[in-house]
Amino acid sequence: MKESTNASQPDRLIKVRTAEGEREIDIYSPEGFAVMANLWTRSNWQRKLSYEVTWLGIPIIQLPEDILMVQELVWKNRPDVIVESGVAHGGALILYASLFELLGRGRVIGVDIEIRKYNRLAIESHPASRRITLIEGSSTDKTTLDAVRSRIQPNESVMVMLDSNHTRDHVRAELELYAPLIGPGGYIVVFDEVMPMVADAPNGKPTWDLDNPLEAVRDFLTSHPDFEVDRSYERMATTYCHSGFLRRMNPAS
Repeated sequence: MKESTNASQPDRLIKVRTAEGEREIDIYSPEGFAVMANLWTRSNWQRKLSYEVTWLGIPIIQLPEDILMVQELVWKNRPDVIVESGVAHGGALILYASLFELLGRGRVIGVDIEIRKYNRLAIESHPASRRITLIEGSSTDKTTLDAVRSRIQPNESVMVMLDSNHTRDHVRAELELYAPLIGPGGYIVVFDEVMPMVADAPNGKPTWDLDNPLEAVRDFLTSHPDFEVDRSYERMATTYCHSGFLRRMNPAS
């Protein structure tokens, strides 16, 4: 049966509740797309679909859409070093290292307060491991930051990925500590800004409404006008990194 193009057809309309009351929107409109993306993001978070994704055999715990946008960013920006806080299973480290393998250059530094034995073994035995250095310690400790800095040469470009403790205070501290590593045109990517969106989900927590990485980013941007949100990496709409791709502007910008 040929689909009707009439906007009044029920198969293309969904009901939404707004401050002005309940109304219908067209799923093919920009507003409809945004609403459906929001619903999909909330639903797949509740079902933990990101835990089912692997990169070259290692669990990565990220949305496929965010993985796609991150690889696009790395390929376009081509940093010399990527620093990631929050290693977990190590899938993201393998993603960055595999991209560097294709580029024929680059190193990855993974930081975590605890790198579990079997995660470390999986990372260190992976074909991409030669580009990865692991540092165990809190990402906000001075000794850890000093260890990271000691592995970066003065003229190297750096990209930072923050995906460890997702509280507002911790992420705010990370942003303050690691922002100086980023040169003009470089990026910090902050993950898990989905938390306020799912604070009322069955597996969520009401405290996430204010205690989350998104609030940390908002705080950071008010005192660091040299950074801006790059919305081009949110165009897939389903993302855990809303407002999370932070670009350091060139001095002339």
